[in-house]
Amino acid sequence: MPDVLVLIAAPRAQPLDHSTLATAIEAMRGVGARIESPRWLAPGEAVDLMFDGAPTAIAAAVAGMLAGRAIDVATVPAAGRRKRLLIADMDSTIIENETLDELADAAGVGARVAAITARSMRGEIDFADALRERVAMLAGLEVAALARTAARMRLSPGAETLVRTMRRAGATTALVSGGFRFCTDLVRARVGFDLDQANDLALSHGRLTGKVVEPVLDGAAKLAALQRLAAQCNLTPADCLAVGDGANDLPMVEAAGLGVAYRGKPILAATAAVRIDHADLTALLYLQGYTKAEFVTA
Repeated sequence: MPDVLVLIAAPRAQPLDHSTLATAIEAMRGVGARIESPRWLAPGEAVDLMFDGAPTAIAAAVAGMLAGRAIDVATVPAAGRRKRLLIADMDSTIIENETLDELADAAGVGARVAAITARSMRGEIDFADALRERVAMLAGLEVAALARTAARMRLSPGAETLVRTMRRAGATTALVSGGFRFCTDLVRARVGFDLDQANDLALSHGRLTGKVVEPVLDGAAKLAALQRLAAQCNLTPADCLAVGDGANDLPMVEAAGLGVAYRGKPILAATAAVRIDHADLTALLYLQGYTKAEFVTA
């Protein structure tokens, strides 16, 4: 069978039980799917259903039947399911923070910067222009504020398991962020990414100048990073998993063989092949067919 429907329950929510599974199967059959026996990836948490049928219609039917439950529904091709390159956004994806917003709080301009961040992530304004505008408001902020902000970073649940498991399986993992290198360096080391790429803040005499070192790493640069790393690894974009939350992640998420909107803003959530709104980042392993027994947690 060419496709797989994956059901993933949110941690600490109502378990994914046999009644819920039966409801999903009924919805699939209602739109003409032929289904194989379920394969549990994690009892009560994630299950695979191989099927023949129209993936978009099937996913919509199941999501409709399970509306209101903390369960993510996705369809993925069965072939080439395990990806060999991970490209991940950082802010509000691998970490829960928006680091620029927190720097802005330290500079006393938090509300102004957060409003611009929200508009940028929704795709209402150009990312690079918005980044330059926000960084300009930080002019004069002492460099020590960078370390204080980095110390407050909170990893998103499942981030370390995602990266460690994919690396153990032989995948290359890259953190590619429109944020700043002072954070990506630390996150790369803490989570275990192979490499990171991000923007740099211009400094002078121990303070921020209010400038970003050009060129800005924007959505086009994220796509270019995916293409470059895939070529270096003798892969194609179809072999890649890309995950992010904002409008600047859209080019890489659309290009990847498995593109995921994680807690995505509307413009990305509406476009990505897969959206994860309830589960944590280990959902990206279930999407690739890993069982929980295969997770690398330490």
